[in-house]
Amino acid sequence: MRLTNGQRLKSVVDATEVIVVRAPGQDIDVTCGGRSMIPIDTEHPGDLGVEDGWSGETLIGKRYAHDDLGLELLCTRGGQAALGVDGQVLGMKQAKALPASD
Repeated sequence: MRLTNGQRLKSVVDATEVIVVRAPGQDIDVTCGGRSMIPIDTEHPGDLGVEDGWSGETLIGKRYAHDDLGLELLCTRGGQAALGVDGQVLGMKQAKALPASD
């Protein structure tokens, strides 16, 4: 799926919802629990099970990123499954350190 900045996605395995903060210029498959996420306004197909190896918590208010692809997501509703892209688990984006004021 080709993502756009500001697009909202939801999980089909749990309550997770995200907003695309930074979208890459290519088609990618954003997943939650190992299953493709769908646009927020799409009818929910019913809860599907989390695939093996994709359990983990998605935290509200945290950003998840894949720097090589240029993808950044903001979690607006947390859940109990891991976010991923193209078969890789997305890591939580770390805050940048502020410069020392010595």
